[in-house]
Amino acid sequence: MTDMQLTIDLATAHVAAVCLRTGPVERLGVELEWLVRDAADPAAPVPLDRVRQTVKDCGELPGGGQLTCEPGGQLELSSGAGLGLAGCLADTVADLRILRAAAHANNLDLIGYGLDPLRPPRRILDAPRYRAMAEYFAPYSPAGQLMMCSTASVQVCVDAGHGSGGDRWRLAHALGPVLVAAFANSALREGRPTGWKSTRWAVWDALDPARTRPVTLRANEDLRGAYARYVLDAPVMCVRDGSGVWRVPQGLTFRQWIASPGVRPPGLDDLDYHLSTLFPPVRARGYLELRMIDAQPGDGWQVPLAVVSALMDDPVAASAALAATEEVRGAWQAAARWGLSTPVMARAARECFEAAAAALERTGAPAEVRSAVRDFREAYVERGRCPADDCL
Repeated sequence: MTDMQLTIDLATAHVAAVCLRTGPVERLGVELEWLVRDAADPAAPVPLDRVRQTVKDCGELPGGGQLTCEPGGQLELSSGAGLGLAGCLADTVADLRILRAAAHANNLDLIGYGLDPLRPPRRILDAPRYRAMAEYFAPYSPAGQLMMCSTASVQVCVDAGHGSGGDRWRLAHALGPVLVAAFANSALREGRPTGWKSTRWAVWDALDPARTRPVTLRANEDLRGAYARYVLDAPVMCVRDGSGVWRVPQGLTFRQWIASPGVRPPGLDDLDYHLSTLFPPVRARGYLELRMIDAQPGDGWQVPLAVVSALMDDPVAASAALAATEEVRGAWQAAARWGLSTPVMARAARECFEAAAAALERTGAPAEVRSAVRDFREAYVERGRCPADDCL
């Protein structure tokens, strides 16, 4: 697995180069995770062969998206990098039409909740990655198993922008708690209220903080340096080998692995794999991946996609969003527990959605998505509610 001897300086430079590529703001992508249920018996476990058959039946998707299966049988549709909101929407809608038809043919339903509200977690994939992940997260039980097998999200991917990317990074983190609260959609577990509007967020928050909490910038620290520090100081989830039985070290950071190679020294491919095992709410992957939004029912995924696109890409809306979120910066847990039921979060969400709606109007966004955002505002944001309140 080793391809060259790593040093701290080389690893730092590599993280900066591959994670924070900057340039014009042009592209938009979305990753949609769905819980998969038996259409006749929603509480029954779904066999892996039916999920795999659904993926096989989809063939090559017309919009260029990719389908993958998650450890608990969730399906993830990852769009291509569309040029703008209209392109991303059109491609994803085309791909999702094929996926839904294939699921229907296999008597399966795609369910948009952030956490499975009925079934206990059950891992159906036994790949080396997931065996190692299950072992690594075992001390965080039951959150580790729930995260792997029972959660689903809408992940919006945006360009990092020019310069260091720090301005859009800060904006994404400022918006984060509002997005958690407004789209919270996981209030039930095994049929009972959990006390959280976004239990999915609570599950992630209960895991290893070195790989799931927000990346913080220290005083006078640039984003590239901060992200490289975070990556190198995160524990190594697994050391891969060709046997398929990967070693799970205890408390070994990637920085320590470089300094004390032990069984073998790490290479750049190990560093790239390590990057794929880190899950902060805003993840740098050559673009910014916003990971804090619960899965939404039906075509509700279009609303967070449009809102994030408008607030991140329109300068007027971005400025309004920064002002609107000033009092809720860092309020991730409060957002997940209470949704929009607190006055301060409700006010921030109203102002953000107002700014997003105006930007979508200014930029000529497709009429159907403007209508969807308007309907969501009226049903939830203006009433201090979120989708989780429907379940409760």
